[in-house]
Amino acid sequence: MAEACRLLEIWGTAHERGKRYGAGAAEEIRRGTTHYIAQMKGLGLTESALAELVDAYLPMIADFDADHVVEMRGIAEGADLPLAHIVLMNARTELLKLAGRPALRAGLLAERGQDGCTTIVVQPERTPDGVLIHAHNWDWKASCADSCIILRIRGDNGPDILTFTEAGGLARFGFNSAGIAVTGNYLECERDYRRIGAPLALIRRKVLQQESPSLAFAAIYATQKSASNNLALSHAGTGIVHDLECAPDETFVVEPRDGLLVHSNHWLSPIALAKLRETGVPDSPCTFWRQQRAERLLAPHRQIGLDQVRDVLLDTAGTPLSICVPPRASTMTGCTATVASLLMRPALGEMQVAMMPSAGAAYVPYSLTAGQPAISDRITADA
Repeated sequence: MAEACRLLEIWGTAHERGKRYGAGAAEEIRRGTTHYIAQMKGLGLTESALAELVDAYLPMIADFDADHVVEMRGIAEGADLPLAHIVLMNARTELLKLAGRPALRAGLLAERGQDGCTTIVVQPERTPDGVLIHAHNWDWKASCADSCIILRIRGDNGPDILTFTEAGGLARFGFNSAGIAVTGNYLECERDYRRIGAPLALIRRKVLQQESPSLAFAAIYATQKSASNNLALSHAGTGIVHDLECAPDETFVVEPRDGLLVHSNHWLSPIALAKLRETGVPDSPCTFWRQQRAERLLAPHRQIGLDQVRDVLLDTAGTPLSICVPPRASTMTGCTATVASLLMRPALGEMQVAMMPSAGAAYVPYSLTAGQPAISDRITADA
């Protein structure tokens, strides 16, 4: 059974946050970067070639948000690691896909089928206590379970953030003190990787930096991307939920039905399906199963609470190609599993995370406010 994630609290300027982050999570960051550096080398990309690729990519990231680059430099300094390793943690998909080398082109399938996830968002009118629930299963490399953390970011010029992420990443899934939450699911179409765009992980961080749900929406909708992705956006204050199915050059909005949104790893928008070609299903053949299974399990409940959502996230029907995936051999990741299962109630500042839930892990609570359980670890490294 995987251990619960440590919670790290960081604050200050972008560089100060990064340095505190790197110093406080150096062990987890090194474990996480090891996975991807090994994969890059297996595809023929040397350390020097990676550094060269990152140097070429950084100006585009800086155009998207210069503070993201500053924060990543701080993480690298605090963890005593090359900047390229930290950028890799925040743009792993883009860097692996966009390397532009024959060895990588031959190995493009190594990153296909990633983030084969299931998202559930229940609007306030469907919950027993009128509190929005935003939940997610993250399916990825089982080996990543020991290199994830929870970040609590105290914002100097924006909202506070609570995010689950691979150590070294600026964000993956989470919510902020303005009640904005975001999760992401893998999608694929024939338009992917024809141009360079902002890293998907940094788009999620940009969303969580916003005070306004409309600006959070714009951060997803209007940003050029390298590849497809599905981003579920919710706002606890109003109960409004949008699902944004993103192709690299176009975004399609899917609205919840009857107070409920469920999304796995295939395109749902009829407009999207009329304009592009779905190419991800062969690598995620259970996506339609997971979508329908989750909807059918929730359908009998007029009111849907945490217990009902948790039961769906832990469902093993159809295993191993189930909503909750046990560790299984994969030609794409080596060993795939549901690495983490998240339940979030942003209005209450609450997140629950179960690491490797198929092994029986309990959901561990984390809070955006003070009074965190003993597993928390406030970082006090000098900035």
